[in-house]
Amino acid sequence: MIIVAIMMTIGLLTYLFQGEIDKQYNPNQQVQSTQTGNNQIEVTLKRNRAGHYVTTGKINDQKVIFLLDTGATFVAIPEQLTRRLKLKKGHVIPISTANGRTKGYQTRIDKLSIGQIHLYNIKAIITPNLEEILLGMSVLKQLEFTQRGNELTIRQYL
Repeated sequence: MIIVAIMMTIGLLTYLFQGEIDKQYNPNQQVQSTQTGNNQIEVTLKRNRAGHYVTTGKINDQKVIFLLDTGATFVAIPEQLTRRLKLKKGHVIPISTANGRTKGYQTRIDKLSIGQIHLYNIKAIITPNLEEILLGMSVLKQLEFTQRGNELTIRQYL
């Protein structure tokens, strides 16, 4: 009985604190956008505890979590998400990752959104053995971004 009570307590505590753990990994779960008088949309992201910028967004109107990665040439998407995100595998291409060389598949994202920032027809790579979506330069080069302290402001000019 004691073991069952301990297991139930651990389960309950895990359930109660999971939301806090998620907020520490992704402090940008509720993205706020502002439209300025200069015909631009701004989104400000907070850095997470590990020093990364992680945010909730959408690919083809499906909610996803992005890890911003200026070292990634394209948006890199884990292979297991292709069906849910309605992505088609294109040509096989060799890619280099932090874990070495592998193969990936070219694809295109019809619509990618972060708050009220919307981009269309984005080049991306479907990558096996990837655990999270890397928001690479195929998106970031279309935006202006400024980092100050623990915040990153992203701007899209309309």
